[in-house]
Order: sequence, then structure tokens, then C-alpha cells
Amino acid sequence: MKDKLNSNRSRTFLAITIPIVILFFVFNTMAVIQGFGYSLTNFKGFGGYDFVGLRNYIDLFSDERIINSYIFTFGFAIICTILVNIISLVLALGLSSKIRAQGALRAIYFLPNILGGLVIGYVFNFFFTYILPGIGEAINSGALSNSLLASPKTAWFALVITVAWQAVALNTLIYISGLQTVPEDVYEAGAIDGAVGFKKFKNITFPLIMPFFTINMVLCMKNFLMVFDQVVSLTGGGPARSTESISFLIYSGGLSGGAFGYQSANAVIFFVVIVTISIFQLRFLNSKEEQL
Repeated sequence: MKDKLNSNRSRTFLAITIPIVILFFVFNTMAVIQGFGYSLTNFKGFGGYDFVGLRNYIDLFSDERIINSYIFTFGFAIICTILVNIISLVLALGLSSKIRAQGALRAIYFLPNILGGLVIGYVFNFFFTYILPGIGEAINSGALSNSLLASPKTAWFALVITVAWQAVALNTLIYISGLQTVPEDVYEAGAIDGAVGFKKFKNITFPLIMPFFTINMVLCMKNFLMVFDQVVSLTGGGPARSTESISFLIYSGGLSGGAFGYQSANAVIFFVVIVTISIFQLRFLNSKEEQL
């Protein structure tokens, strides 16, 4: 009887798993394999094409536009990752304390995560283009009178503000979840030993929420490296291609630029880079968790 139940359970699990695996293969894995195949050709996105081998991959390393997009994307991702995690952790500590309207404040801070990246991007585009310059003119501020999106020196800053404003929401929620796992008696024991203020955070809180810090760091870096929606809605990669992220370049160059095979090679390299960085982050941060 027991063997029969186990057999039925196994069949149920297979009936659930197999369709999902098939769908994942058709809509994800097959597309990746096909993309790699196109990366070995001179396919333009339409018409015929010829096999070119590794020529696309070789040309990538001498393409100044692609090199600049990688430099911008990595710099943007590092700045946003640091900024978002600092702000999120501070907000999580505040929202986990005994304050009034705690639940309402948590809901308000989480609202940006509900909205789409394109929607938020267009809202901030209007703000940076019309509202902020209007405020600058009203207070006679030359620095604010011009749109931040109009200059290569400030457009990246506007992009950071927009992306960070939205990303803080989910990271804060993850940190709050981590803080709720810390037992209250640990704090009480630490207080007896003199662990108060920053010492309390450094010696008790942070080591215990380190796994949540690892999750946020990996997710942040991955998401910011793949930034796309906000670039489309805010800058379109400009001005003068100063905010052209790798994802945006792959899209614009591959679908509308007639270089589908070439940008497919760029996408393959980018995929390898993201996987490598994520694995490095996980191993490094996991080793720090063990030390703590």
C-alpha cells in the first residue's frame, strides 16, 4: 500500500514537472541555443545569412561603442548596488523599530516596486525635463534650470536616481524579513554585554542578516547590469550614447540596427559575464558568512 502511494505521488510530481520543463526548454533554453547559433553568422534580422565563425566575437573586443557600454553599465551597476543597499538597510532598520503606522509606512515604501520600469521612467523623464528645471528657474538656480537628461555629465545621475528609487522597495522588504528572524533574546543578551547602538548592529544584527545581504547584493548587481526599461524611457541611450547600457545596445543594434548576429554574440558574452559575476559574489559573500 505504501509503495503504491509513493508511486502515485511520483507520477503526480512528474505530471506537474514535465510540462514546466518542456515550456522552459521551448521558450528559454531553445531561444538561448538559437541565439548562440545566430552569433556565429552575419544575420541581419531578416533575409539570408552566412556562417562567419568567431568573427563576431573577435570584433566585439575592438568595438569602441561596445567597450564604452560595458564601462558605463559596470560603473552604473556598482554605484546603484552600493547606494540601494545602504538606503534599504537604513530604511529596514527604521521600519523594524517600534514606530507608529509601521504597516502603512512599509506599504508606502513598497509601492514603487509595483509599478513598471517604463512607467516610472516616463514619470521621472517628465520630472527631470519640466518640473525640476521649472523649480530651478523659480529659485534662480543655474544648476537646476537645465534638464539633467540633456547633458552626458548628469544624465547618468538622473538614471541612478530613477533606478535606485524603484529598487529600494524590494531590497527594504528583504532586509525587513531578515531583521524579523533575529531573536529578541539575542539583543537582550548583547545589551548585557554592552552591545548598544552601532556595536549592536555591527556585532549582532548584521552578522545574523548576512544571508539576506548576500541575496540583495547578488540580485542588485544582476538587475542593474541588465538595466533596460529606464534607459529606454529616460534617455534612449543618450545624450551622445553616454547612458547606453549593454542590454539597450543589444536591443537597438540587434533589432533595429541590422546587426542581429553581431549583437547575439554580444548577448552571449554578456550572459557569461553576468553568470561569472553572480557565482563570484555568491562564493565571496558565503565565505564571509562563514567567517561571521
